[in-house]
Formats: sequence, C-alpha cells, structure tokens
Amino acid sequence: MIGMSKKEYKQYVKGKTPASHLARDTALAWLVGGGICMLGQFLSDTYIRWGLTAEKASAATAISLVTLSAFLTAFRLYHRIAKWAGGGTLIPITGFANALVSPAMEYKTEGLVAGLTAKMFSVAGPVLIFGLLASVVYGAVLWVIRLLQQGLL
Repeated sequence: MIGMSKKEYKQYVKGKTPASHLARDTALAWLVGGGICMLGQFLSDTYIRWGLTAEKASAATAISLVTLSAFLTAFRLYHRIAKWAGGGTLIPITGFANALVSPAMEYKTEGLVAGLTAKMFSVAGPVLIFGLLASVVYGAVLWVIRLLQQGLL
C-alpha cells in the first residue's frame, strides 16, 4: 500500500472487492421477505378460519412466527437462509426472534444459566427494557390525561 499510486491502489482494491450481485440479492431479499409476510398472512387467515377473532389471530400469528424463527435459529437454519436471502430475513418479528436466540446459541456451552439464559438478552435486552419503560411512561401519561378529563385531578 505504501508507495502505491492512486491508480495502483484502485486496481488493488478492485481486485480484492467481491463482485456485486445487486439484482440477484435484491430479488432474493424481496422473495424471502415476501414469503415470510405471505406465511404470516396465511397463518392469520387460518387462525381466523379456526374461529379466532382478528385480534387474537394477529397475536397467534406473531407467536407462531417468533416460535418458528427461534426454532430455525436454534437448529442453525435461519443463518443459512439469511446468508442466502440477505435482508429479506430482517422482517421485524422474525429478525427479532433470531436476534434474541442467536447469542444464546452461541454461548450454550457455558451452561443453561450463564450461557443460554443470560446471553439471550445481550442483544435484545436494551430493546426490551426500552419497550417496557416506554410503555410504563405512555401508560402513566394516558392515566393522568384520563384523570384530568374526569376532573379527578
């Protein structure tokens, strides 16, 4: 690198940079992300057909997708799909489940408590804490507003 001209350096970098397959990568991400969404819609429709309300079907669909993603991560299949499909696996609910389970699987050799359980929250912990704190703050604000509306405060 030292003593190279700008032109030589550009050639060096060009030789080391992997070829971009933007069209293929975009198509795979779109197909896999769309497939995950289609699976979610199929599950939701199926749960409604089985007699659940739309609200309960949505919850059941979310639980199903998180569980499926967690199992695929545990059996090291989600990583293979993500490597092949790229950003298509970042659909929030499945990507979150993967982010939660991946660290746990990485540290499973350290035991159940120190490995699986403790490391599970190393990535998702801050997200969960923020979500819980935000919900408490929002709930408190709404409670105060309702008390004000009712003239109790």
